[in-house]
Amino acid sequence: MNTKTPEGERIAKVIARAGIASRREAERLIEAGRVTVNGQKVLRAALNVTPADKVVVDGRALDAPEPARLWLYHKPTGLVTTTRDEQGRSTIYDDLPEDMPRVMSVGRLDLNSEGLLLLTNDGELKRKLELPSTGWLRRYRVRVNGRPTDGTFEPLRKGLVVDGEAFQPMMVTLDRQQGANAWITVSIREGKNREIRRAMEAVGLVVNRLIRLSYGPFQLGQLKPGAVEEIRPRVLRDQLGMKEEPEAEQPKPARPKPQRRRR
Repeated sequence: MNTKTPEGERIAKVIARAGIASRREAERLIEAGRVTVNGQKVLRAALNVTPADKVVVDGRALDAPEPARLWLYHKPTGLVTTTRDEQGRSTIYDDLPEDMPRVMSVGRLDLNSEGLLLLTNDGELKRKLELPSTGWLRRYRVRVNGRPTDGTFEPLRKGLVVDGEAFQPMMVTLDRQQGANAWITVSIREGKNREIRRAMEAVGLVVNRLIRLSYGPFQLGQLKPGAVEEIRPRVLRDQLGMKEEPEAEQPKPARPKPQRRRR
């Protein structure tokens, strides 16, 4: 096997395009010796493959990659955004419709957060949407316990450091006071772990509800909790500047699973 062949694409990218894993995860699979090309184990990601090469991951041959697809999902509270949870908690994958293909989440929403979560079958698209350089605005509706004034949020607008981690300036609007709580709108361009909750704690407020309303051009809109809706291929291409792929039938909203009682 000629490992210096310039044609084709990097093997990690091909694995990601097949929806097996993200590009970074694919590189780890390769380094762990879990990938073969034309019957030979490969241990480095600096390898190009073509459609003529047979790529096998964990003993399973790679199917021809599907076109990149993207779904909007209204994540309810009480679900973790992982495929498995060590504590046995329910995950978003337990809640997704049974006719959904294998998908990965673009970023995460923590257990107690709700709202818009993007899902994709394409590891390369996932990576692209998560890159800080994309700079897409993520907008949230947030309820905090306390009686803040507009000036309370000035440190957040300037950018602050929490536990040694720098947060970029946030856009924060005080919407209304409702009893002991206040509703605010927060927009950020990063999405670090529990960023909004930690930032609010830094100015003396506790978040008791957090709803993501949008991620870049994609909006939660009227999507019901637990519901999934696919972005039409043409819209996806227009928003992301992707090349045109042959279109199959028009995507249909996926049917949500029957609601189960949660303890």
